[in-house]
Amino acid sequence: MTGVWSKPPPHRRPGLDPGSRFLFNGLMDRETSGGWVYIMADRYRGTLYVGITADLSARVYQHREGSGSDFCARYGLTRLVWAERCDSIDAAIAHEKRVKRWRREWKFALVEKANSDWDDLFDQLLA
Repeated sequence: MTGVWSKPPPHRRPGLDPGSRFLFNGLMDRETSGGWVYIMADRYRGTLYVGITADLSARVYQHREGSGSDFCARYGLTRLVWAERCDSIDAAIAHEKRVKRWRREWKFALVEKANSDWDDLFDQLLA
């Protein structure tokens, strides 16, 4: 009986398909490298965007240039107001999902605990 998980065709075996090699390496990097959960805003207690990235400075730069996300570009969210490093990208994804479900007031409190004036933290990334 041949099941779904029987021997895959030669062109689909890991290592023989160039695409699978890159996917496998990406999974390994995903497990070993950390990530960032961050919040972008347009002004004090304004519109918020919660995101995740492996390279915070590059991602914030994209948002500031208008190519990071359609939402940030549409609402002019160029101010990095909060960021937290996680040990793994999976932990960052879970934390981002959690924060996205929070009420606005809870997100405001999170930002204000570390950044009471809602200053743009992007310059601190570059220093």
